Amino acid sequence: MKRKMVIHTPHGDLATPFFMPIATRGAVKTLSSFDIEHLGSPILLSNTYHLWLRPGMDVMKEMGGLHKFMDWNGAILTDSGGFQVFSLSGLRKLTPEGVQFQSHIDGAKMMLTPELCMQIQRTIGSDICMVLDVCTELPAKREDLETALALTTEWAKRSKNEFEKTREDSINPGALLFGIVQGGTDIELRKRSAQELIDIGFDGYAIGGLSVGEPFEEACKVLEALDPILPKDKPRYFMGGAKPHEIVGYVERGIDMFDCVLPTRNARHGQLYRFIHDDLSRPDFYETVQITNEKWKMSKEPIGEGPELSRYTMGYLRHLFTVDEMLGQRLATMVNVKFYLDLMDKIRQRG
Repeated sequence: MKRKMVIHTPHGDLATPFFMPIATRGAVKTLSSFDIEHLGSPILLSNTYHLWLRPGMDVMKEMGGLHKFMDWNGAILTDSGGFQVFSLSGLRKLTPEGVQFQSHIDGAKMMLTPELCMQIQRTIGSDICMVLDVCTELPAKREDLETALALTTEWAKRSKNEFEKTREDSINPGALLFGIVQGGTDIELRKRSAQELIDIGFDGYAIGGLSVGEPFEEACKVLEALDPILPKDKPRYFMGGAKPHEIVGYVERGIDMFDCVLPTRNARHGQLYRFIHDDLSRPDFYETVQITNEKWKMSKEPIGEGPELSRYTMGYLRHLFTVDEMLGQRLATMVNVKFYLDLMDKIRQRG
């Protein structure tokens, strides 16, 4: 079931479904804000945890928020940092107050609470803020999922309270706040989590804790179970990314928003996404090619469409990777980000 809506943010309207290029530390790797504007994305995703540590909130305040700091006029969604903190295996401790952890940079002991998470995102000036949630690795015991779910709901309440308290003094008072549905692949817990968040009330609802190695079919079952529960008039965000054909499947199950590291990460390793045909109902509508393969050495085929890409050949791009020129990673990243943005455009245009 493809949904169509427009999400209104202080930095622009967002037609769904859409994809958010990842600018974790305030930049899409190898690309500038100017590049992203020309590629046509109206929104970027940055990360609360990483920006909190560096450059820090003193710098962010002095610079007037992330939009001004990186010269970006579009919308910004900030992940709460929960996933990054919980990925610090052995360096963090979960408490009712928040999560204690050691910085991956210098080992300093820190505490991230729902309230601080909101304050950081307010300082960043995010257009869409995410509550602090508890991420669990899969597979997980049901008791662990239930504990994580209880904390996620409690933290969601505290996050919303702090979000409202800080609205008036924020540099972006019209920002939106999303709750995050947890529960692993346990359908009963997912439904419980969704209902508890709905009772609190948010501007949108994210599905977290997937895209962590579970089969595509399991993620689909979760989305199918949540579809009749989540409000029809509120956006739904699948956190953590997906392969192109999986995105098509998730859109059919009611998802409106996506992010993913694959287009940028794979680009830096010379892997390019390319359309084969326009029938998105077939999972073979695209291919990934390895630009360093010998077959591209003499290729005069353009690396992509549009004035930014059509001027360069596959043979030239292969050469850049062969001699380790950074321009190769930059051009490959542009190819892949454009592919994901074009994919969403194709999905929106489908009947």
